[in-house]
Formats: sequence, C-alpha cells, structure tokens
Amino acid sequence: MSHSPASRSALIDLVHQWHQSGIPWSPSGLGTRLDWGPPLDPRHEVLSCRQLNRVIDHAVDDLTITVEAGLPLQDLQDLLKEQGQWLPIDWPRAGAPGSIGGLVARGLAGGLRHRHLGVRDQIIGIGLLRADGTEAHAGGRVVKNVAGYDLMRLLCGSWGSLALITELTLRLQPLRPARSSLIVDGELADQEAFRSELLRSSLTPERCDWINNGNGTWQLRLVVSSVSEQAVEDQLKRLESLALQQQLSAQRQPCADALTTSVEASPSAQLVRLVLPPAQLQQLLRDEALTALKPWCWELAAGTGCGDGWCDMATPDHQLEALRRSVIRLGGEMTLLKRAAGSTVPAWLDRPSRPLIEAVKRQFDPKLQLSRGRLPGVNQQTL
Repeated sequence: MSHSPASRSALIDLVHQWHQSGIPWSPSGLGTRLDWGPPLDPRHEVLSCRQLNRVIDHAVDDLTITVEAGLPLQDLQDLLKEQGQWLPIDWPRAGAPGSIGGLVARGLAGGLRHRHLGVRDQIIGIGLLRADGTEAHAGGRVVKNVAGYDLMRLLCGSWGSLALITELTLRLQPLRPARSSLIVDGELADQEAFRSELLRSSLTPERCDWINNGNGTWQLRLVVSSVSEQAVEDQLKRLESLALQQQLSAQRQPCADALTTSVEASPSAQLVRLVLPPAQLQQLLRDEALTALKPWCWELAAGTGCGDGWCDMATPDHQLEALRRSVIRLGGEMTLLKRAAGSTVPAWLDRPSRPLIEAVKRQFDPKLQLSRGRLPGVNQQTL
C-alpha cells in the first residue's frame, strides 16, 4: 500500500509507528520507478514524498536552491528556466522524469558528466529521515560549506536502503542559450582516435556520447553550448577539423534545449546501465556479447564511461549474463535497471566491499525495515 502524508510531521509520525511495529517499508518519490532494480517485497508499505514538493529557498544570485524531495524534476527545471538557470543532470531514461529525491536516491548519471560531473556533485546539502523517524541534515546552503560531504555521497545511489531523502540543496548552472550538436561517423578505430584527441584538447563540449539506434551502427554525438553563437561556431569548426584529421565525417544538427538531448526509451523497455573505464568502451562496442543484442539501442558517455542500453523486445537471460561478463572483464559493472517478466538475472552483483555495505546498512537501519531485498552492492539473490 502506498502512503503520501500531506505534511512532514504526519510523515514522521507514520515512520515512528512503522518502526515500533517493525513494519518494512520503501521510500518513494512519485512512485514512477518502483519496478526498477531488484524486486521489492509486495508486502512492503510504500512511503511517497509526492506531497512534500515545496521550493524552500532559491538563492538566484548564489546559484543554489533548496527543495523538498518530492518536487518533480520537470517542475524544478521549469522554475529554474524562468531565472535563466538549470540543474545539469541527466533525466532518467524512459517515461516522466520523476522527483528530484528519487533521482538522487538512484544516483544515475549520463553524458552530462562530461562537463558538469554527476548527480552527487550537484548536492551541497541534504535532509533525511531515518528508519526510526529521526531527522538529520548534512551539508549546508552555500557552495563553500562541505560539512557532511561523505553522508551526502553515501545517500546518493542508496536506492532508499538507508534513509528517506526529504530535502536537497543543489548547485545550479546558468543556461547557455547558444547550442548545437555534431554527429561524427566513421570507423570505430578512427572514432576512438577522435575521442582520445578530444579529451586531450582544450575543447569543452557539454557532452560526448557513443550512440546506436538499434541498427548496429555507432556514432559519436557531441553537444556544444555557450553564451554566444560565435563561441559555439568556433568550437564546431575546431571539432569538424579534428574529425577531418581522423578521416571522419561530421554533420551538424540543431539542439534547441539542454534538457532534450538524450535519446528516449519507451517506459516498457528492458533497461541496463553500464559503467566502465572510458578507454575500454571501444572494446565493448566490438564485443560479441554486445553486438549480439539486437535491436538494442545504446547511449554511452564517451568521456566518462557510463550509459544505458534498452530494448522493447525480451532478451534471453544468457545474453544479458554474457554482456555482464564482458563488462566485468573490461573493468566495469552492469546494473539491470528494468528487466523483462520472468527474467532471473540479478539487478547487480556483490561488490568486494559487501561486508562494509552491510555494516553501514545495520547502522542506519538496525531492524532492516527499508527496501528489503534492495541494497546496492549486494546481490539480492543472496541478501
């Protein structure tokens, strides 16, 4: 059953009751992605923050904002756009963006990390509610305040297993009105040489992604943004010259909005997340385990090594397991964010730090009430 208290005091009272009764429950933002990751016990209560959606403070001149965790990301970006600002984080693949608290709890990042770093790097303050109903805060409301830094990083990507995120203070960026994208085609080896040279240069594209629309052909897509059209034009010319040196073709495409550059996946698609060293991505793109996945689409950040693959058709478990083995062999990790019905592939595997992860879990949630079966870094099949 899903509960959505109308006030913070009502939310705290409810958590107190559940703690005293030992009732398991799962933190939630808008509840749009409860089916992601390891399956939750259907007997869990679900606690939604959808009614805790206020903007607490927006320091426009300081480029910071403090919001309640249930604020939809779309509403947040719309509000910031009116002030010529934005929060430079990738929206979760497939469907509506969801809440800002849910986005932080999953800790996923994509191509915007190339220039703006990841979700956890945008957080300068956080409020949380422990499983026993105790409120806590870390960080502050100014960029220079770094108190509680480790706690903020700990909760980012915790998937609701440690605490309910109730409030966030975030660093913002000014919107850059001038922008364009460049699609680079050619042989994979030449594209990799272009990517390597780009990372060594002084060029600063907003993102650089390997993309594949399900046809088996890989392209590099670059997005360039600035405060002036001339600055964008200068960067595009340098990028085109660099592509020509590597015997690649480059085609410009319009790119009107900073928030709509990613390729969309359908809400029903299988979805995997890959994270591995950027220099190893080219080997993975050639690997038989990945090329056998047809007609999968891919968007992988060429500069940071993280990204997603998705497909509307059910894929046999043995093919997903083969892909995971290849990713691990190349020094990376694979997370199955959303799987097909009947699939038994675990969302994630045990990490070497599993004993430490479980010790932290016991400190935050001694009764193990939160998100049972869903602890990042611990295989849910052996939890």
